Amino acid sequence: MALSLPRQPSSVTRARHVLTTLLSLTDATEDARGHLAVLITESCANAVLHGRPDSVVDITIVIDDDACLLEVANRGSTPDGAGLDVGLPAPLTVGGRGLPLIAALADTAAFVAGPPDHVLLRITKRLTDTRPSASR
Repeated sequence: MALSLPRQPSSVTRARHVLTTLLSLTDATEDARGHLAVLITESCANAVLHGRPDSVVDITIVIDDDACLLEVANRGSTPDGAGLDVGLPAPLTVGGRGLPLIAALADTAAFVAGPPDHVLLRITKRLTDTRPSASR
């Protein structure tokens, strides 16, 4: 599914609702659903906050049997030094936790090359628990 939403705070909620609806049609675990809700919220919030004023937030959601792929893009540029391996800010700092949170919850997450003057964040998350099950 592809969405193009206005660069405004309500689009974050709208994107999360669409993802939640799509995930309700799958066998995704509750943990995966919760993590994906945080992942789309944080990535869309970053696009709204840091995108160019004339930008839209483009979202692609692809769900297969095993995983969900999220792509969130906007017009703008990746800030210098912005990567998913950044550390957490000081405890009393407001903001700055989105990218580390995305890195911690996603199976993979990276900024990827897109059209010029665009930022594209690609995230993948397994839908089921892949840890070994406990002995019966």
